[in-house]
Amino acid sequence: MGEPQQVKFPQEVIDEYAALGVDLRALFSAGHLGTRMGVQITEASAERVVGTMPVEGNTQPYGLLHGGASAVLAETLGSVGSMLHGGVNKIAVGVDLNCTHHRGARSGLVTGVATPVHRGRTTATYEIVITDEANKRVCTARLTCLLRDVRPGDAEKAAG
Repeated sequence: MGEPQQVKFPQEVIDEYAALGVDLRALFSAGHLGTRMGVQITEASAERVVGTMPVEGNTQPYGLLHGGASAVLAETLGSVGSMLHGGVNKIAVGVDLNCTHHRGARSGLVTGVATPVHRGRTTATYEIVITDEANKRVCTARLTCLLRDVRPGDAEKAAG
């Protein structure tokens, strides 16, 4: 299957985590699932996370983009935003995800854009809008993450 797809974080964010001895890329990636699904993060900040995913290979039996594939893209993008909001001392853990599927996609790339709805001390909620290549809305999702304290060994567990 290859290596897990690494999320592309801004260099200053990577440096901030590295100064604390945390390998951000090892701690958070799209993982093997994201690699298999072709998830690519193109922009990442606490204010906005953008990523793409091909429809091909991520369809249900009728040839339409699988709703679960949209959920994977949405949770990946919202989790990245939540983690960046939480900062170097927090880990984002998804606790609620809901998706409304508006239309099917049969080909091309879908693009997800995650923007914050709420960014607090202990939780972060992001709305994720997924559109097709014609910029038509395919799915609207909302993800809430718990922001828990980083524990010793978290990076090693993620890398393993």
